[in-house]
Amino acid sequence: MVAPDGSGDFTSVQAAVDAVPTGNASRYTITIRPGTYRETVTVPAGKPYVSFVGSTGDPRDVVIVYDNASGTPKPGGGTYGTSGSASVTIDGNDFTARHLTFANDFDEAAHDYAAEQAVAVLTRADRLVFDDVRFLGNQDTLYHNSASVDAVGRAYFRDCYVEGDVDFIFGRGTGVFDGCEIRSLDRGSTGNNGYVTAASTMIGNPYGLLFTGCVLTTDAAAAQSVHLGRPWHPGGDVNAIGQVVFRDSVLGAHVKDSPWTDMSGFSWRDARFAEYRNSGPGSTVTADRPQLTDEQAPTYTPQRYLAGVDGWNPIP
Repeated sequence: MVAPDGSGDFTSVQAAVDAVPTGNASRYTITIRPGTYRETVTVPAGKPYVSFVGSTGDPRDVVIVYDNASGTPKPGGGTYGTSGSASVTIDGNDFTARHLTFANDFDEAAHDYAAEQAVAVLTRADRLVFDDVRFLGNQDTLYHNSASVDAVGRAYFRDCYVEGDVDFIFGRGTGVFDGCEIRSLDRGSTGNNGYVTAASTMIGNPYGLLFTGCVLTTDAAAAQSVHLGRPWHPGGDVNAIGQVVFRDSVLGAHVKDSPWTDMSGFSWRDARFAEYRNSGPGSTVTADRPQLTDEQAPTYTPQRYLAGVDGWNPIP
């Protein structure tokens, strides 16, 4: 039990993680009482089967937050970089989180850094479940990655809320967003209020990011001002061929009629982007919106994305 007032076993989340034995073979549940925990937290690779659970069942009651950005100076020199900016880093396989909030509240307006990516959660592990979890940030909120370019990192996001503006769901991980709210924040632009995704799925992996039964919302006033995504090629890696599908989801009027765009000289048309049976004012099918056929659609389901070679199925 973690509680900020000292009524639990620990007053910080990281202290509770530190108490989990390395190489544990059974699940350790860290129950977190209401409060704002201003700290960076890392679940190391040697500590699988860790669960974070908010004690009240309301994700707003428990907030784990910090405010590093990519360009934030480090005490020993240099800057944190995008990965190093994460408030919470998950390297341990079979991690779960329920009923809490992960956030990065870096204040863009108060700083003038050359790099202002500010990650709330970085995942580099496999078989992760996030259930009724909120991810709050601006640029690069949720960095869903894997342990290496040759490794697959799968995660199931169920009934979650993710907000941000630029590339706020990104990386090479395989992720299913099931029944989630994906909210684009207002950047004050009439034409470009950001990009929901920036997938860097490796070419050998058929499954990147799937959004199914989701609703895409915004607090931006401008219609036709948000892209569904763009292809991220880290370091110019030509083998990072992003894969993203939005299906059976409700898209608000903020989504552009041409919702995919190029990035760093790489064309979105060379990526693996598609939609299927979306609805809402932002779902108008145009020549710039590849659609799955009815024959292709059964290949792009949550079960197919998450099964891998071990048949993993976290879907209730």
